[in-house]
Amino acid sequence: MPLEEPQQKQHNEVLTESMMNAEERLVLNKFTLYETRTRFFIVGSNQSDERFRVLKIDRTDANELNVIDDEVVYSKAEIQELLSMIENGNKASGGLHKVASFFGIVGFIRFLEGYYIILITKRSVVALIGGHYIYHIDDTMVVSVPGPGAKMERRPDEARYVQVFGQVDLSKNFYFSYTYDITRTLQWNMDSPDGRQHFDYNLMFVWNSHLLRPAMETIQSDWVLPIIHGFVDQSKISVFGRNIYVALIARRSRYFAGARFLKRGVNDQGYVANDVETEQIVYDATTTSFFHPPGRYGTKPSYTSFVQHRGSIPLFWSQENAGMVAKPPIELNVIDPFFSAAALHFDNMLERYNGPIIVLNLVKSKEKNRRESILLEEFTEAVSYLNQFLPAGRKIKYIAWDMARASKSHDQDVIGVLENLAEEVLATTEFFHSGPEPYVNALARSAASSGGDSDGEKKPPAKRILGRRQHGVVRTNCIDCLDRTNAAQFVIGKCALGHQLYALGVLEHPSVPFDSDAINLLNAMYHDHGDTIALQYGGSHLVNTMETYRKISPWTSHSRDMIESIRRYYSNSFTDAEKQDAINLFLGHFIPNVSLSSSKTAMALWELASDYYLHNEEPRKKRPKRSYTSWYTPATISCNHNSCANRLQPYPRKGAFYEEYYRPKLYTSFSRLFAFNIISTNTRLPSREDVIDNSPFTVRVNPAQSNRYLMIYSLNIGGVRRWLKLTNQPHRDRDAVPEKGGARHGGAQQHNHHHANQHPEDHDAAGKTKNGLHKEAATAPWWTTSALATRLVDPQVPSSELKEYKRYIHQFKAASTLLAPTVEQPAAMQAAHSDFPIFQEYVGRSGRLPNNNNNSSSLADHFEVDSRDESLYENYVENSARTSCYVGPAVQRLDLPKHAAYAKWLSTGKFVSTRSKTAEKAGPPPPP
Repeated sequence: MPLEEPQQKQHNEVLTESMMNAEERLVLNKFTLYETRTRFFIVGSNQSDERFRVLKIDRTDANELNVIDDEVVYSKAEIQELLSMIENGNKASGGLHKVASFFGIVGFIRFLEGYYIILITKRSVVALIGGHYIYHIDDTMVVSVPGPGAKMERRPDEARYVQVFGQVDLSKNFYFSYTYDITRTLQWNMDSPDGRQHFDYNLMFVWNSHLLRPAMETIQSDWVLPIIHGFVDQSKISVFGRNIYVALIARRSRYFAGARFLKRGVNDQGYVANDVETEQIVYDATTTSFFHPPGRYGTKPSYTSFVQHRGSIPLFWSQENAGMVAKPPIELNVIDPFFSAAALHFDNMLERYNGPIIVLNLVKSKEKNRRESILLEEFTEAVSYLNQFLPAGRKIKYIAWDMARASKSHDQDVIGVLENLAEEVLATTEFFHSGPEPYVNALARSAASSGGDSDGEKKPPAKRILGRRQHGVVRTNCIDCLDRTNAAQFVIGKCALGHQLYALGVLEHPSVPFDSDAINLLNAMYHDHGDTIALQYGGSHLVNTMETYRKISPWTSHSRDMIESIRRYYSNSFTDAEKQDAINLFLGHFIPNVSLSSSKTAMALWELASDYYLHNEEPRKKRPKRSYTSWYTPATISCNHNSCANRLQPYPRKGAFYEEYYRPKLYTSFSRLFAFNIISTNTRLPSREDVIDNSPFTVRVNPAQSNRYLMIYSLNIGGVRRWLKLTNQPHRDRDAVPEKGGARHGGAQQHNHHHANQHPEDHDAAGKTKNGLHKEAATAPWWTTSALATRLVDPQVPSSELKEYKRYIHQFKAASTLLAPTVEQPAAMQAAHSDFPIFQEYVGRSGRLPNNNNNSSSLADHFEVDSRDESLYENYVENSARTSCYVGPAVQRLDLPKHAAYAKWLSTGKFVSTRSKTAEKAGPPPPP
């Protein structure tokens, strides 16, 4: 809900003294591990190596993890003195040794023997938000905690548990940040006070929560480093030197996480499979930090974000993959007339995002064998039941649309429908904006609301929106929440990008066209986002990409789609079980239980017939069910939009990001800065045909590439014809933008018009064209096999390319034939010259032609030539005449020997030097 100016006059008084004087927690981002025979010592320091902390880990007890957090903050001299004392005190047992340098602690894990500590040894920057870096984990190291003197019983399954745990590759798609709460949205972070002491991590997305639990109670948050799993990427839109950063952050839930066929639907706690929160952050990078410049109302109006959600259908359903079937049948395992699990799920979403919740259901509605339609009917009934008990303004907005059927139809515009849905979503939930909008936007809105009336009435003053909050979220799902869901999220993100850029004052209208540099960059980001989510959940990349739904995918995409389908089938059939075991062990759903009194252990992870009870409550310990009518928490829907929006706090001028980002005591260069090397719209190299236009919002379509997209079965769709044009159309038709009203049959009309323009003499009496092809093949629809054979046998060259090629060939002829038309030539000879159109255009631009030109008179007769230009022209003609002597059989010997030798080489292809000719005339040398 927008915040208007009268409500925010007191906004710059919100920054209280208690917030300014709050004790700032030390941020540790560089660590060193030292070991003695009985202890581990972890020394952590800040970015400037001025303040240090020490963490001590006992190595004598293999069954318990004893961690001592030294709360003293040391200086550099003090920490060196402390390490020297430790080394001197342990000389008898081997001294103090450095084990490794690392960048963070992932956590601690124990299987059957002793504890292990997981360390981050390599990292790389992937995003920059308000001066806060987000890192990707590139490599990790696992170190056994028990020392050589610890007594522990050897277990035969220990090595296998270590191997299963290692199947969760921490070097792929795991992210962290030292100074930014990556588990929360930008709206949450900017509404909260600054500093790690105020961080309130969302445990739903903290994937190392179980690993930190053994030491969480004994250590402070200085050592805690939450890690998310999902996707993070960032690119830059350069608007004539003004940099706009676009970041995409996807957070995968750790609840009910797993592989595709093994985790479907919802568990009894309301958590769904493949639950991913995607946030699109767009901000102006003119200045770096959140707080500078502070702005009139204490905030910086340069940050916007929009949040989407995807998740499996919240019903109890499954797909058994035991029969090695590519598409197993869908089964509803539990028929709950009160939809208790779905109620818990939507109650959690109302708590996380407030209302309203928009459900975009993209499953199939009509099938030969009912599969997805079973879930469609049940999900529709579930939402209808839950909406009975919600207040009028908080009901779930349910939209069901068969996207797969629409994409195969010739008379439906998939992209157009999704764009309309996206505009409806943005109008309902809005988006987050950290500050006031440009005043010109308020003036434009005021003028539009007045309707342009000129009755003399005084217009109301423009009300400037001083901040926006996103209330509610759009929840998109298909059967797998992969291909169709990602395409829909991209279109919604494209619409959100236009509104975000408009709120930042970059665009005049809140829309960005397809095939512009900005949208191509966003499409690439969402494509990588979809591929990453698909690999994590389904085991392969996206099968149907955005090009498939835009119907511009080339022939080669069929083989790629087939390969990805085979990879997904292989992964689901053979490797998903091991992946699920690794996830269950990593997240703590399964904890190995060992009896200390004997060597016997409980049932191993790989011996479980099912992991159902690992993700659902035990029947004997189930909590009492909620009311079937009052299924929601009243506090989640009682918050008024205006009151919730007033929580915006000015971001204070404190934080450890300054040392991390600017690094004032370290020599750096631009080539090593992430902001300098980020992918930008300026990286596209223009082609020779491009007009110089550096705007990232200009539509860039190369019509010469249209014939590569042979899988476009119909161009009658208005939405597609806006972006694709055929190369065999006339140039005037190719550049025209079709009207919306005639878009349905425009493609066929243009195609028939092309063949109607062919000359009648191009066909003989036998019904064949001059190139020997039948009329049926020449007039067949261009996407058919016969038309493809026609293009391959007789490729057509555009007249513009043919003309350019002829000019290129003619430039090597004699200079006398390349001269422009002259005054001495008659008008008929001038018009027959190959370069006459260029000459005519040049003369016409001079503006010296009379208005009553006769076709019989020469154009050059009316052209006034300056005396200096005439002397230059005569000199050029004279030199050209001399040059023409060297072309052809009549080669004359000139005074210059090198010219004569060159002329001989041109005429005969042989080179004879003047020295050899002189020697031949002189004869053989006399005998000595």
